[in-house]
Amino acid sequence: MLLAIDIGNSNIVIGCIDGDKIVRVFRMVTDLLKTEDEYAAGIRSILDFNDIDSHSFTGAAISSVVPPLTNVFREAVNRLTGLPAFLVGSGIKTGLNILIDNPAELAADMVCSAVAALAKYPAPIFIIDMGTATKITVIDRNGSYIGGAICPGVALSADGLSRGASLLPKVPIDAPKKAINGVTTDAMKSGIVFGAAAMVDGMLRRFTEELGESATVVATGGLAAKVVPHCRETILLDDNLILDGLRLLYEKNRK
Repeated sequence: MLLAIDIGNSNIVIGCIDGDKIVRVFRMVTDLLKTEDEYAAGIRSILDFNDIDSHSFTGAAISSVVPPLTNVFREAVNRLTGLPAFLVGSGIKTGLNILIDNPAELAADMVCSAVAALAKYPAPIFIIDMGTATKITVIDRNGSYIGGAICPGVALSADGLSRGASLLPKVPIDAPKKAINGVTTDAMKSGIVFGAAAMVDGMLRRFTEELGESATVVATGGLAAKVVPHCRETILLDDNLILDGLRLLYEKNRK
């Protein structure tokens, strides 16, 4: 079984993958102050609670966009499982034809999502990753990664709104019943959720115009399920796209 870990700025997603099947997924809050021992103990507690033996893993793979935690997790995984962790980074085999100006700048999570999307869906593909940032990227009809756009994330925008305007409270990221609201909190929810959905729709239309053809659109990330149902464009939800990509990259580089 493969232990797959995706370290994001807000959350850490942990997947237990048996063959090509994701059997369990867990989430932890990203905390820069935790040590290797604390993360190892935290993951062990989660696994034990779910009756998963940490010694049942035969491999481990990590994708990280938080550099201070990358080596922390490599050490935590080694202490937990006794295995060296495969790390997504420059120099690994991806099978991607990356056509951006500096391929080394492509973040590990975006590499994972692109590899998985190419394996699972017909190209061209627009990939929407809704985490701390909302990233919309493009794989063209030839399977080449050609770039995209990075937008403020939904939660980041909501936090900025309440911090920057003294009279506006923090609100949960939930859609109200309608777009036009007379209650401040519902008006904020409308702007946050429906506004994010409208942004995604608008960016997809611009991408389609520039690409010159329609594309398969797939969304992933912790906040995608909150926003995608309110989009007007046809978008497939794939919660485990990055974990699938981690598995594929691990298998491609295992030797």
